[in-house]
Amino acid sequence: MENTWLHNPRNGAPCTVIAEVAQAHDGSVGMAHAFIDEAAACGADAIKFQTHIAAAESTVHEPWRKAFSSQDKTRLDYWRRMEFKETEWVELKAHASERGLLFLSSPFSLEAMRLLERVGVAGWKIASGEISSHDILDAMLATRLPIILSTGMSTIVEIDETINRIEAANSAVALLQCTTAYPCAPELVGLNVIDEFRERYGCAVGLSDHSATIYPGLAAATLGISVLEVHLTLSRAMFGPDVPASVTPDQLRDLVQGIRFIETMNNNPVDKSQVSEEVHSLRRIFTKSVVAAAALPAGTVLQQEHLAVKKPGTGIPANELPTLIGRRLTRALSADDVLTDNDFE
Repeated sequence: MENTWLHNPRNGAPCTVIAEVAQAHDGSVGMAHAFIDEAAACGADAIKFQTHIAAAESTVHEPWRKAFSSQDKTRLDYWRRMEFKETEWVELKAHASERGLLFLSSPFSLEAMRLLERVGVAGWKIASGEISSHDILDAMLATRLPIILSTGMSTIVEIDETINRIEAANSAVALLQCTTAYPCAPELVGLNVIDEFRERYGCAVGLSDHSATIYPGLAAATLGISVLEVHLTLSRAMFGPDVPASVTPDQLRDLVQGIRFIETMNNNPVDKSQVSEEVHSLRRIFTKSVVAAAALPAGTVLQQEHLAVKKPGTGIPANELPTLIGRRLTRALSADDVLTDNDFE
């Protein structure tokens, strides 16, 4: 599909930086709005939530990924507490649009997907645990919106099948390397997979990072990714299971600035065979020329002791000094006079 925000940075377009909120709002709509403001202030391109309808996605038998609070008796109770009303999602989407952010949310049931379809999203983010939920995927494909596919818990066979399904629908897709570890250690980030995905599938690629640092995102930007997703926390002191795997606002701001710096570098290759006028000016300041080591009368046949090399580099370059030995001066020179080609017979 053309004209999507899944740009190809290798064609000079910017990477889309997504600030992932997930459950960091802890069930507070007000906190969710605060995340939107912070993500916008940090320069992110998109804000992403997760949309849960507990009764449609889970049962009381679902185990905890990480038990972090006694306020929810079961994981199902936790998902219930994370639910927002449709009117609240509409308000969050409107707020994101007002702040210039793409609005995204991962649905974890077909009912959640339909809710988000009514609210309006810029595209669909499929969490890695939902890669085999073909009913949700097929409904997404019918909307013709771009799809971001995370792969943290996915096998290559599952990725192959899902990408084939997406390509058959002629939908735009970005495939994200992701490691399901919170936080993710550097040896598990898997930057090598990004180019492997690009070669295997020929689609837009990116990284979903849980390292709680800016380093994987910056490194991935040098590879020309289309999408970078990082979890955001307003503070390291916040409550919730994702805080250890999230970046702070200061880190996100540095990450975005770093990515834009890298993109500017990548979009402006330097030809070392060409020297700019600015460099020429600097060369005249910092390089050296051949100068008279002492006062020399006209007619002097130059010897090594007659010459020295000193700044500025406005005359005969220092490395050409040996070629001047034995040549005769046509004019008298004072000490430190810069020699030029016109000073010889």
